[in-house]
Amino acid sequence: MAEADGGTTMPDSTLDATGLLCPLPVLKARRALKAVPDGGILEVLATDPGATKDFEHFCRTTGCDLVEASEQPGGILRSGPVQARLCQAYRCE
Repeated sequence: MAEADGGTTMPDSTLDATGLLCPLPVLKARRALKAVPDGGILEVLATDPGATKDFEHFCRTTGCDLVEASEQPGGILRSGPVQARLCQAYRCE
């Protein structure tokens, strides 16, 4: 996890889930989190209108932190980054 100029935390990995509908963005994020180091950040880009709520629920049920959720130009939802450090127990299940 690195900081960019301006103090913004850069993700360790970015998952492009644009064009995918529920539940695929969350399922792909679950798989992608396995490669993110403890304390790392996975950024998920999605166009599914329900992605933000889906990731809020995902984080509540797995212990991950949803650091940010915002809409970007072109209707892309930046759901994440999701911090993996709190997903260690989840990954062990």
